[in-house]
Order: sequence, then C-alpha cells, then structure tokens
Amino acid sequence: MIVCGIVAFIVLGANLYKIQINEHDKYEQMAVEQQTRSTTIAASRGTITDKNGNTLAMSATAYTVFLSPHDVEYYKEDINAIADGLSRILDIDRDSIIEKSKDTASYYKTLAKKLEDDKTEQVRQFISDGGYKSIHIENDTKRYYPYGSLACHVIGFVGTDNTGLDGIESRYDSYLTGTDGRSVRLTANNGTEMLLDSYEDYYDAIDGDDIELTLDVTIQSIAEKYLEQAIVDNRAQNGGCCIVMDVNTGAVLAMASKNDYDLNNYLEVSDADRERIELIEDEEARSEELKAARLKQWRNKAVSDTYEPGSVFKIITMAMALEENAVSETEDFYCGGKMQVLGRTADNPLNCWKHAGHGSQTLKEAAMHSCNVAFANIGMRVGASRFYDYVEAFGLFDKTGLDLPTGAEASSQWWSREAFCRPYDLSSLAAASFGQTFNVTPIQMITAISAVANGGYLPEPHIVNKITNNNGETVYSNEHKVVRQVLSNATSKKVCEILEAVVGEDGGTGSNAYVAGYRVAGKTGTTTKTTVYAATGIKEYMVSFCGFAPADDPQIAVLVILDNPVNDGQIYVSGGVMAAPAVGKIIGEVLPYLGVEPVYTDGEASMIDVTVPRLVDLSISDATAKAAEKGLGVRTVGDGDTVTGQLPAANAEVTAGTEIILYAGETAPEDEVTVPNLKGMSVTKARQTLADKGLYLDTSGASPSNDGAAVSSQSVQEGETVKYGSVIKVFLADGSNIGQY
Repeated sequence: MIVCGIVAFIVLGANLYKIQINEHDKYEQMAVEQQTRSTTIAASRGTITDKNGNTLAMSATAYTVFLSPHDVEYYKEDINAIADGLSRILDIDRDSIIEKSKDTASYYKTLAKKLEDDKTEQVRQFISDGGYKSIHIENDTKRYYPYGSLACHVIGFVGTDNTGLDGIESRYDSYLTGTDGRSVRLTANNGTEMLLDSYEDYYDAIDGDDIELTLDVTIQSIAEKYLEQAIVDNRAQNGGCCIVMDVNTGAVLAMASKNDYDLNNYLEVSDADRERIELIEDEEARSEELKAARLKQWRNKAVSDTYEPGSVFKIITMAMALEENAVSETEDFYCGGKMQVLGRTADNPLNCWKHAGHGSQTLKEAAMHSCNVAFANIGMRVGASRFYDYVEAFGLFDKTGLDLPTGAEASSQWWSREAFCRPYDLSSLAAASFGQTFNVTPIQMITAISAVANGGYLPEPHIVNKITNNNGETVYSNEHKVVRQVLSNATSKKVCEILEAVVGEDGGTGSNAYVAGYRVAGKTGTTTKTTVYAATGIKEYMVSFCGFAPADDPQIAVLVILDNPVNDGQIYVSGGVMAAPAVGKIIGEVLPYLGVEPVYTDGEASMIDVTVPRLVDLSISDATAKAAEKGLGVRTVGDGDTVTGQLPAANAEVTAGTEIILYAGETAPEDEVTVPNLKGMSVTKARQTLADKGLYLDTSGASPSNDGAAVSSQSVQEGETVKYGSVIKVFLADGSNIGQY
C-alpha cells in the first residue's frame, strides 16, 4: 500500500509539474479566453502627403458590425427579425446572416466592415429599438484618397483589411500600419459579458507613421493634364506615361500613367471596359477579363513597362562621344541617307529616317536633324566596349531602385557584352547608337538624362522624402544620393548647349517643345514596336520626348511617352510632333510655379500673351493709350466719348498685337458663336477665322513667328458654342520639320 501511495504521489506530482510549470502559459491562456472577451481598437493608418503637406491618403473612423451567435441563442433573440433588419440596413444577404448565427459557439461573426456614420447610426437605432444584445459595433478605419485618381499609380491602395496592396501603400505598409489596441472585459460563466464596471483593461492603439512624398500636387496635376491631352489629341491606343524629375536630386516631382483609376474605387474599371466585359456570356471568361482589365489599369507604365527609347538615346551617345573626345563640335558628319555596316548584308544597309540624306552637317546639326547615319558613325567612333561601359555607367543595365513595391520595376533588355562587342559584327552598336533594338524603362531613361543635364552625376531616383512617427520624429529620411559621376561638367554643358538648339527656333526636330522665355533642351524619339511588327506585320509606334530646362541651369527634366498613337492625316507619327508639345506645355507651367522667371528675347516679347486691361468708363483717348501700353490695338464702335463696353473682357489673355473693340455709347453683343475647327491652320489664318466670327486668338507652343507653326489643338472644340468676343486658346506645333526620330 505504501509503495502504491508513493507511486500515485509521484505521478500526481509529475502531472502537477507538467500543468503548472511546463504548460503554464497554455492553460493560463485558456483561462483568460474563457473568462474574458476582447474588442479590437483599430489603429489609424498613417497619412501620405505630397512635399507641401497636401494629403494624398488618409484614414478616417469607420465601423464594423458583428453578430454574436452565442448571445443570440443565450438571450433567445429572434434571428429572423435580426436578419430582416440588418439585411435591409447593410444591404447584405439575409440568408447569410441566419447561416452565421448557427455557429452558436462563436461570439464574433462579421456582418459588415468599413461602415460610415449614416449606416452605423441606423444599426445603433435598430439595436436600441429591439433591445438586442447579440449585435455589436466596433471602431475601425477606412482609407480615403482626397484627390481621387491623382498619382494613383504612385500612391497605391489598401484592401479591406487595411493592408497595402500597391504603390507606396504596399512598399511602406509596415510603417503605415500601426498597432491595434484592445479593450478586454470579464465574462460570466455562461460566456456573456459582465457589467462594465466589474473589470475592463484598455490598451491604446498606436497609429501608423506618416509619409511625405517628393511629389508635388500642382506639378502632378499639370503633368496629368497635358499627358491626357496628348493621348486624346494623338489617339494613343495604349495610353502613355509622364515623369517630371528634379535633375539635381533625382526626386520624382510627378509620375503619371494613363489609363488611370479612382483610388477610392480601385476595383472599378473604365466604362468602356465594363461595357465590353458585360457582353461576355461565359462567367469564368468574364471574370478573367475583369481581372485582366484591373491589372492593366493598375500597371505603372513609367516603371513597369520597357520601350525602345529611339532617338532620345542619342543624348547618351553624344555625351559619351564628347567625353571620350571621339568627336568634336567643329567636324562634319556626312549623311547620304544610308550606310553599310559590318554585320549587315549589302542589300540591307542602315537607313536614315530621311531617305534623301542630310548631307554634310556639324555635330549640333546632326542632333537637330536627329540623323541616324551620323549617330551610327559617332557610336562606332566610341567603340563597342567603351559604349557598353557607358551604358552601364548611366545605370541602364540595372534597376534604379526607385522606392515603389519590390517587383514593380521592370528590367532593361540588353545584349550581353560578348554579343554586343563582336569585332565582326557592328550592327548592334550601330542600332544602339540611335536607340533601337534594346529596351529600357522610362524611369531609367529620365534618370540617365538627368545625369547629362546636372553636370554628369547619376542620381538615385526616389519618391519618398521622409517618414515621421506620432511624435513628429523623423524615423526615415531619403537623402539625395549620387550613384556615380558619369561625365565631366564640361561635357554636360556642351551637350546642354547642343540640345537647346534641337528645341530652338532654327528648325530642330524638338522645336514643338519651345517655350517662350525659357531655354529648353531636349530630344525626340520615335520607334516601331519590333516584336509587334515581327509577329503581326502591323506597325505600332512608341513616340517620346525628353526635355529639361533651363538649359543653362537645369532644374527639371520631363519625359512624355505615347504608346501607339494614330496618324489622323494632319500630323505625323513622330515624337517631335506628338510628344514634344506636351513636354513644352508642362515645362511652361512648372517653371513659373517653381519660381523660375522667364527671360524673353525681343522677338518673344512682341508675341507673348497679354492680359487685356479694363477699359470701360475711360475716355476713348485714355483707353486707346492704355491698350497701346500693352501692345494692343483698338477699334471703336459707336459715336460716344466714353467706353461703355469692350471685347475681349478685362483680364482675358490674348496674343500681343490683338485688336480690342471699344464700344462707345453701345453695348457689346452677347450672341452665342459656334467655334470653328482651327487644327492645321497657320497663326494668321486661325486669327482671321476667329475674327470673322467675333472671336479672339491666344497662342502657345512653337514660336508663332515660325513659318511652319500650325494649330495642333484648341481649348474649345469645334462645334461648341461660346459667347461673342470669347478667347480661344490654341497650341502651335511646328510642322516644318517632320523628322520621324
């Protein structure tokens, strides 16, 4: 008996040790779960702002409604009445509520999340009216994007569980998320909550960190506006993208991709896509097509797509050749329209876009003409090995490391060094010299060109400035980083001077990026999609322009790319005609916004926009003199001595030299006028066409003094009606130089 007692004691002791020591935490947790019930207190996700503090993404209080099936059964509540009421208020399936109520061991079944105040108040009233103890409401947060679709591909969005799914929301999710809090209360032995004053423990939520981006809402809006206009004007079938970068720091001031979407309704597709998808009868096929449409609209073309840069790459070729002293600014380069290249057959020579050739030309003229033959020869002077070294130095083999989600940035597509540097085949070197047969990303291209513009230093592009916590302390700062110096300052200045001529008034292919009062440098690019043509025999194009300004002290670079634009018979499929105008418009608005003052030449000063002064109530002589001070002429209608009306109205913007109508003793007409089609017209013809209808012209874009300048777009479209005396703003494009590259 004694032995049995000792054995029993040992077994009991061993079990007590196991329970109280080894498995203490396990049983303690079980006891806590049986004796308490906790409610989550949602942390507020951090705010995302632009560089000036404008809120791009924010969290506001929302609510979650949940049902306790255990309490439905314990309190004998009418589940049918509950299901009827909540399905009506929450717009959810009645049967799903009843089905969830069957799990009577559960205290928590979510019925609706992210509810706003109006719906939540209806639920509270329903609970109060019915005296229900099984229906509960807890605090949650909901993400809002005040600017809708603005910068959507950069900001990204969150899912229903507040986890970042794209863009900055995804890349910096760990900073933005915060830590949820808890409210813990005792429960009775039947599982119901005890009185609130019996026991409650409260753990505060810790809100997420705030992120300040390098984006500027104003610059982003400008970039998106003109990118959208370029896509519409040129019927770009696959949209396009635009990047605005601070050339000295690599900070991305704007990044836009079209098509875009509303961040507040990120699952919604465009009307055109929705109508197309709804016609698909097979449910599975319809679901797959919807998924594909969403992925397409979420895709950030500026970092996730690659393209052949075409003649924009001539900037890089010219820079490396000057740095290597392989060429000089004074020597001539001859183009007869084609050239033989080692590695290509005699019946397959390398052709210049201008089949008749450019003849003898200096380096500057070769850049202005965008001559393929000249640049192929320039690349050969550098040599394949050194050429390859420079491409690597400019960062075109590597991802830039832009701080968007890992995997979002595509890789460039290049030859291996061995394949590129074969001594018996120079065809790859020749083609690469003018930007063909390889692919890079837009962010790689504008970063490399920023290095050319800023004195030769390759910046590391970035889109986040800093991250701060709840106490305002900076927990992460993205300082300006230089990857390496690629060029000397002297070479950088030479290239800037040459590229300014490309955009100048002397006939360069980039003249449509001209901006009065600012020195703009840049280069056009046009390429045929090689893979599409090889597969289908159909020519699709990528057209682009990259410009920077001011050319003598570069501050910003702007890259615009249009994917598969369509020639409408009035303009050519060309980066110079289609993409350059958008870059010019963006630079023309961004530089004044940044405080860079224009400096006009005498010719520009005579053609710049003029604000019409208020002349009403002045004498005819005083009004005439005041108009003359602004460079405006006058024509008087009526016999009075005092101005009783004027057209255009005060503060309207018109081109210098415009004739103002002064009404003396009469009132200005208020008739409605139908706007004519001005596209393709010269400045003189457009001005006269509008004048015949009692309308006025305001111009921007290519220099109005340029003989080849013609209207490419107008602010009010053909067929729309405006008041008599209204001003129609047009954008001019230079059609005199139609180079394809």
